[in-house]
Amino acid sequence: MPSHHAEQLLRELHASLGLRKRPEDIAQLIQDLFAGLQVGLDPATAAALEKASAHSLRTLWHGYTSMLEDFARPVGAQRQLARAATLFTSLPEFSEGAGEDPAEIESAIRRAGEEICRQYGENDFGLDRLNRAERAEAGIGEISKRQYNKRFRLLRRMEAKLARLLHEQRRREVTMTGKGALAHALPYELFAADPDTAAFVAYLTARANMRSIFTNGMQRRQYDEVADALFQRLRAAPEQANWYAVAHVHPTAEVLGHLSDQELVRLLVRWNRFLREVAELLEDAWNRSGFEPASMIVRRGDDSSTWNQAAQAWGTARAHWFALMTELGQEEVLDRVCPGKVPRLMAADVAYWHRRSGGGLHPDTYVWAELPRPWEVLRGEKECTRSLVEAACARHGVDPVAGGWTAPRPAAEPVRFHRTPELVHGVAVTDPLMASALRSAGVFSGQGKRAATEEWL
Repeated sequence: MPSHHAEQLLRELHASLGLRKRPEDIAQLIQDLFAGLQVGLDPATAAALEKASAHSLRTLWHGYTSMLEDFARPVGAQRQLARAATLFTSLPEFSEGAGEDPAEIESAIRRAGEEICRQYGENDFGLDRLNRAERAEAGIGEISKRQYNKRFRLLRRMEAKLARLLHEQRRREVTMTGKGALAHALPYELFAADPDTAAFVAYLTARANMRSIFTNGMQRRQYDEVADALFQRLRAAPEQANWYAVAHVHPTAEVLGHLSDQELVRLLVRWNRFLREVAELLEDAWNRSGFEPASMIVRRGDDSSTWNQAAQAWGTARAHWFALMTELGQEEVLDRVCPGKVPRLMAADVAYWHRRSGGGLHPDTYVWAELPRPWEVLRGEKECTRSLVEAACARHGVDPVAGGWTAPRPAAEPVRFHRTPELVHGVAVTDPLMASALRSAGVFSGQGKRAATEEWL
């Protein structure tokens, strides 16, 4: 049994799976955990953790980061619930978190609707309201037209708010899964069963949750020398490691080889379901915006945020799905159903930057443009076989295996650790205080800068 202090650290690491903590700060927590458990570290792991934790907020003079350490949370319906409680006598006093709970919000709408004889979903202001005679017949004739209309409008707005909240909560879930895979869904008992497993999962998730940098090159890779040092500890004691927990974030052939068929199928079912949900989001964004598949460059009015979040989630889910199908020996399924990758939308200025620096569109974009859309493939409306994907890749000089089009990507080689930069709309800024000022001024956002802040700068 870990000590009380060690358990606190494990719970803090577990909570970080759904946050955007800096990898340096997670490395500091891991150091504290191993010290509290009196775990003897090998020289490679000790050196790697020391290199990362040297830049943690605890050790920096300002101890501050300008970037939010959480994924954006949707605004709940607490205000609407409070207003409803003053208008409807049947509603109880709501708990503090009721505004974030869709089930509690819907229950409140239905219960309040009974007071004015309104059914859930009856939102037409012209057709669904009761007139004076109908209110009298329903036994609510004492409510004036003005008071009835006030209550009807509130419930209609609450239903619209509930729909938006569900959509935004789903988007947040998609964003978190696109970044950190299934880490945020790991129960504490599974995560904390082995401290070495917890350390690796927490650090790799922190790396995965890092924000993208505005660049015309490759983004920073997740698997660095610190993650590799922690993974070597799992290799050194494979019988103690919780490989099922590791597979939630790092589905290499080596990791999946430690899992039972039942565990593999359990993960596959989850990723199957998630792929279909993300495909629906992609289709909806595609139909609303009408992107140009041959270029995938953002145009005015395009919902690029929703598309890029869903595209990243699709890529993560697809990579896990391919790895699991391969480990289960289901390659013949991929021969018949091989949904393609989905590119993210590129800003016009980044596309111009690529051209000016001698580059162009990534070849994957041309492959994507030739293939059926993924949602059509998953619904069985169009065929996308492995041979079809291989032919499209051959036409555009893309290696279908190394590029991850027809097989799981090879295990990543560790990259050097680099400290987390302060980002202002994707642009790296050295000082976090300066980053806060630039963000407040609207710099790098494409919007006009506020004069007062500009003078201060």
